[in-house]
Amino acid sequence: MLEDKGRMLGRMLITGAAGGVGTFLRTGLAELGWRLRCLDLRVPDDPGAAEWVVGDITDPPTLDAAMADVDVVIHLAAIPVEDHFEAILHANIDGTYRVYDAAVRAGVPRFLFASSNHAVGYYERAAFRDRRIGMDARPRPDTFYGVSKVFGETLGSFYHDRHGLQVACVRIGSCYTRPRTRRMLDTWLSPADAVRLFHALATAPDLDYEIVYGVSANRTAWGNPDPARQLGYEAQDDSSVFADQFADEPIDPDDPEVRYLGGDFTTATPGSR
Repeated sequence: MLEDKGRMLGRMLITGAAGGVGTFLRTGLAELGWRLRCLDLRVPDDPGAAEWVVGDITDPPTLDAAMADVDVVIHLAAIPVEDHFEAILHANIDGTYRVYDAAVRAGVPRFLFASSNHAVGYYERAAFRDRRIGMDARPRPDTFYGVSKVFGETLGSFYHDRHGLQVACVRIGSCYTRPRTRRMLDTWLSPADAVRLFHALATAPDLDYEIVYGVSANRTAWGNPDPARQLGYEAQDDSSVFADQFADEPIDPDDPEVRYLGGDFTTATPGSR
């Protein structure tokens, strides 16, 4: 893969490319020179110049076609909220296994897995008032959704050790154009920083297996930024420019949005979001 800005960097497959984060990434990464192949259940109204494969990530022939001549996989496809375990099992657990396995069958060298801050959502925020949560903290998922992300991280470790797959698991915070809640001032990942992060991980020369936090340079961020920074990611956006819009909201220490890193996901039930 080439690393020069503005030149063709290789072929990248993005699963779940029609979703919110997928749209941010496919737009920004194409501008950096990546040749994109996008896999989703549908082609969006604004497909861009990417090649599209329509199908389910649990379908092996669809995956084999999508993986041909790919240099990097970004695996985003998943149910992004809490749901019944059977649904999570199909899309997020079995689906993730099948995407990893197809990548190895096709000889794809690098795999970037979209994990989530909800893999550690049951930690109380007060415990990290004076420090940032690191990679040594055990997983404490706040939902079946969070459990599926822990599974994906662990599966990536297995495929790295067994098959030599280069893997980065990105615990994405809240990737929107702007924070929607006070909690998102801590977890916000701007669309531009999301592109910077995944580009850095796709081109980092020394990637083995890593878990990194996907957040912007927020002053109140609780995820340790060092692992991502060591792989070349330099965040440029800061959620503090949006802080005033939440200044008048009352703070209840028992509110899950205030108490837990995972916020109200700790009280979410299937179909409630």
